[in-house]
Amino acid sequence: MKVSIITVTYNSEKTLRDTLESIELQTYKDIEYIIIDGGSTDNTLKLINEVSTRVTKCLSESDNGIYDALNKGINLSTGDIIGFVHSDDLLARPDIIETIVSRFHETKADVVYGDLVFFEKNQIDIIKRYWRSGPFKRSKLSLGWAPPHPSFYMRRELYKDDGYFDLSYRIAADYDQMVRILKRDDIKVIYVPQVFVKMRLGGESTRIDNAISSTKEIVEVMKNHNVNCRVTFPLDVCLPWHIHPDLVMKYANATVFCRIVPGSLHILQQAVHSGLQVPV
Repeated sequence: MKVSIITVTYNSEKTLRDTLESIELQTYKDIEYIIIDGGSTDNTLKLINEVSTRVTKCLSESDNGIYDALNKGINLSTGDIIGFVHSDDLLARPDIIETIVSRFHETKADVVYGDLVFFEKNQIDIIKRYWRSGPFKRSKLSLGWAPPHPSFYMRRELYKDDGYFDLSYRIAADYDQMVRILKRDDIKVIYVPQVFVKMRLGGESTRIDNAISSTKEIVEVMKNHNVNCRVTFPLDVCLPWHIHPDLVMKYANATVFCRIVPGSLHILQQAVHSGLQVPV
């Protein structure tokens, strides 16, 4: 079973080495590693050539944003399974892809997903937050649930059927894509309670200045898929796509309930300041 892993880069030399090395260390051999570069002007391409022996395809040209680049990667892929490792993230262990493939084989799944941790920007071993996805239930989609996209591995034929990213979204196309796929009742989805990916805090997807734009898009996706905007969000991790509860209320005219967990005091303070209902 061949696994296609796609990484999108653009002037990524400061963080890409960790990403490349995590792919390099994978014990699973049948990996097609595709890099889609947006025309970097730094040493990104030089770094790829120096560090990686597993890159099978590398395309460097201008694109229309990250989702356009990911769609290019999907088009170039030939694997049975597709997954994404972003240029400031890394696979959590050398046997992660092997573990994922085993679950596909054992369960005949169409989708396999796991957990994700956030680490300090320049300190890989300092874990700041844990995103525990939890078992899949289709009914959870109506409550705004979705797994972390970097932990989401899916059979390539599903991408070809209905899995391309909608380029009308700038930040939330991954959420839209997952909901679109996961709400189908003809696919088998398996959760593996292991950390698949380490995500670097301070990257593009975790920047606070993306909060308003991402929240607007998330609410739009939720409405388009008839997802209830009266949502319970865990406070121990970054909200998926970094939704700000007060912004959800503003743009969805919804009440957001938040669960208090250890270590979430700073987020609780924000929630109270926003006038949220916070059950203990």
